[in-house]
Amino acid sequence: MTVDVLAVGAHPDDVELGCGATLALLARAGRRVAILHLTGGEAGTRGTPEQRRREAAAAAALLGASALELADFGDGGLRAGAAEEDALIEILRRLRPELVLGPAPADRHPDHGRAHRLLADACFYAGLARRGGGAPHRPAALFSYMQHDPFPPSFVVDVSATWPLKMAALDAYESQIHAPTGAPGRDEPPTKVASREFRLAVEGRARHYGNLIGAEFGEPFASRLPLAVADPWQFLPGGLR
Repeated sequence: MTVDVLAVGAHPDDVELGCGATLALLARAGRRVAILHLTGGEAGTRGTPEQRRREAAAAAALLGASALELADFGDGGLRAGAAEEDALIEILRRLRPELVLGPAPADRHPDHGRAHRLLADACFYAGLARRGGGAPHRPAALFSYMQHDPFPPSFVVDVSATWPLKMAALDAYESQIHAPTGAPGRDEPPTKVASREFRLAVEGRARHYGNLIGAEFGEPFASRLPLAVADPWQFLPGGLR
């Protein structure tokens, strides 16, 4: 099966936190969306790899993903060598996405930055006919979603319509993320991600970036290269039209 969009995260829940509502929006628009977790989150403080796989599958279904891929590149020291490049190239050539969403070049968790470099390199190498097996395929665009550390976004997606789906996907990660309803599994050690304050910060950031574009909720992204605009008029804020 091939897809239109591939969202890649270092750990299960990274994609959902960074661009879950955008993925749901794309899936709702008829795009075939896939999610790839580069590790099983096995070094995390809370939950087990088996539990996180179940949570990842539930979250992917809620967002409308057509496929879920799980790699084993080593949580808490993500490996980014030639073997991992080859494995990621194989996935890119098999799924053949035109749009790839992934971590930013630098973030609080070192695995996120390592994942960005690995993904950026693999996206390029996947287009080389003499690197690895399978038919070459280079995605048309790689955009970075925001996780912990802020960056000046190249664009912000209005995700007001699919924000509830993102929240439902986060609730699927019962072992990791605070749920206002007091879901089971809260007797594990406290972590930043599992705190009420983190959950509020996720919403606060989305409301902040949404406000900048005249929307209720927004998800910010960065592009390494300038983006082509055919009609600047389409970017006028709604209140100025």
